[in-house]
Amino acid sequence: MTDRTETATAATTATPTATATTTATDGPTYDRETVSVENGSRTLATIEVRIADTYEKRYTGLSDTESLDSGEGMLFVHDEEGRHAYVMRKMDFPLDILFVDANGTITTIHHAPVPPEGTSGNELERYRGTGKYVLEVPMGYANETGIEVGDRLVIPNGTA
Repeated sequence: MTDRTETATAATTATPTATATTTATDGPTYDRETVSVENGSRTLATIEVRIADTYEKRYTGLSDTESLDSGEGMLFVHDEEGRHAYVMRKMDFPLDILFVDANGTITTIHHAPVPPEGTSGNELERYRGTGKYVLEVPMGYANETGIEVGDRLVIPNGTA
């Protein structure tokens, strides 16, 4: 979930893929895409993501989701590359939060546990990074698949 901060501009990485639409529980409707993470010519992971490309979708994020399976996630798409802060607002499960620049390079990876019960919005830890995209996957997924800062997220045409 985003805490909304945006600056700078840039282009995007792209490969064609089909789009389907799904709805999170009582939340906004999300398009779905398949993205991959590569290290050179080697594919480290293929992830089925929900696309959060509006303020409402970025704000809600995964808070209406009970869990994610391995290989599932959410891709937050910002209008411009910049510094962003994400929080674990109303989350039921921990996440890996990956910040990705406009060219698809992973710039930062955070491992974010669920906040202690009763944590207020002002007390939530802010996970900060620079990018146009933020990819959230189940906590531990980056380590399990060998995803590291400097690897490349391949995003389908038309997603950004």
